[in-house]
Amino acid sequence: KIMISAILLAAGQSERMNGENKLTKEIQGIPLIKHSVKNILSSSVNELIIVVGYQKEIIEKLIDKHEKIKFVFNKDFESGMASSIKAGLNHLSNNTEAFFICLGDMPMVNTDIYNQLIKSRNQKNIIIPTYKGQQGNPVLFDNLMKEKVLNISGDIGAKKILELNKDKILNLEINDQSITKGFNTQCDFSSL
Repeated sequence: KIMISAILLAAGQSERMNGENKLTKEIQGIPLIKHSVKNILSSSVNELIIVVGYQKEIIEKLIDKHEKIKFVFNKDFESGMASSIKAGLNHLSNNTEAFFICLGDMPMVNTDIYNQLIKSRNQKNIIIPTYKGQQGNPVLFDNLMKEKVLNISGDIGAKKILELNKDKILNLEINDQSITKGFNTQCDFSSL
């Protein structure tokens, strides 16, 4: 059957949070990372690879065991997002036909959004959710893009891939601001 995987990036150091790990900070009484995990697990995603690094024991403890979840430790997490994306890609199931790259700090991206992106996956190699024309996350890549994504470096994330492959992208308009709303600073949390 078709395998859709999600790589959830949860290795970063929350540098703009004044010493607090944003992924463990509670929103409505639940740690941020648990919101992200729950939304992915309720979607049609078959496999969830959570890439941990900074404070990995704390993050792993917060997340309830689940048959779809696999933890991957990125020992180079300090070098930036590309290393975490690669660590996740290297552990994708062999049957994966498409994979999301999801940011751990986007807890409000709901299950519907994942499912809408999955439904559109045959139209292009890369599906990007957009809100009022602004590109957001998570981005869905088909497996043909895997090698290209593995070639990125540093902290550029997958942006470079998107720039180089404009013709392969479908921008899917989603009427939901959550796809552009990361939680990076104390202010972002207080605006809830």
